[in-house]
Amino acid sequence: MRKSAVLLAAICIFVMVPALTAAERQKVILDTDIGSDLDDAFALALVLTAPEFEVLGITMDHGLTQKRAQLTCRMLYEVGMENIPVAVGRQTPLNVGKDKDLDREWGQMHYGDGFTRLKPISTPAPDFIIQMLRKYPQEVVLITIGPVPNMGDIVKKDPEALKLAKHIYAMYGSFYRGYDMKGMVTELHPGAHSEWAAMSVPSAEYNAAMDVDSSKLFSASGAKITYAPLDITTFLVMEERDQQKIWMRHSPLTDALAGLFALWQTDFDDMNGKGNSMWVIYDCVAVAMALWPDLFTTRPAHVRVIDGGFTVIDESKPPNCEIGMTINKDEFLKRVLHRWVYQNLGRQLIGD
Repeated sequence: MRKSAVLLAAICIFVMVPALTAAERQKVILDTDIGSDLDDAFALALVLTAPEFEVLGITMDHGLTQKRAQLTCRMLYEVGMENIPVAVGRQTPLNVGKDKDLDREWGQMHYGDGFTRLKPISTPAPDFIIQMLRKYPQEVVLITIGPVPNMGDIVKKDPEALKLAKHIYAMYGSFYRGYDMKGMVTELHPGAHSEWAAMSVPSAEYNAAMDVDSSKLFSASGAKITYAPLDITTFLVMEERDQQKIWMRHSPLTDALAGLFALWQTDFDDMNGKGNSMWVIYDCVAVAMALWPDLFTTRPAHVRVIDGGFTVIDESKPPNCEIGMTINKDEFLKRVLHRWVYQNLGRQLIGD
């Protein structure tokens, strides 16, 4: 009798949890330049595997935005989540303001070639974000993991809109540490070349530097922003052992990631003439900040963007954001890997 009671209680808990989870899910929008570096696809995968999230939409934010949208639409279709709207921002040069520096078709973009079963919505990305923020004031978390022309366009169209976000998490900026590839070796192999750690200096971080005018508007928008800067992202490397766990999972989601990895790696080889199997999962940190705040420490600061795309702290002014200072690296890598591996997304797996 006691066993039956325990079983009944377990069944009741199992039935109740999904309803509670659905009621408490956080509304999110992901703004991304997926298709250039590899980390955007993994950040999108982290968003899609999060039961904590209700994904209102995915928006394309920079460069060849139509190609990025086609890639995203196929990825959503493959995992059976074509109900999520994809909205396209305006196409831009790779480095906005330098017309000669046009974007190119990156290797990953071929993943969407010829795919037409799912198409983006007609509403432009900035308008879509404004609509959602005004429909759900102080309810939507906006996660931006690419350059910020959409954010700049929002400020120009509706200066108050970004203030309606519950919070914005941005993979963005560099304050005390930059693109520290030598320091990365120290992180991966403690004690090896420890003197290299002192060589790191702040960088003009890519997402801030590719559209400086929009970056200035974004940082001064008055929105509630937390930055995931290079300071806590540049050493987060997916090692080959963990990569193999993802590739061998063979679910629709991990097969999509494997295909994008192959295209990214081939593109890298063509440009550099040598193989590369290591990548940094910068963008996943901004998503993780929304999912697992316990993994991070932040500090309030007043941040502004100066020419060249450098993000600087002005200690003489009151804070206008939070900046990430530390991350529990081992726990972060463990959690994201588990989300990617222990999932069953995909129409043939969920019965669609």
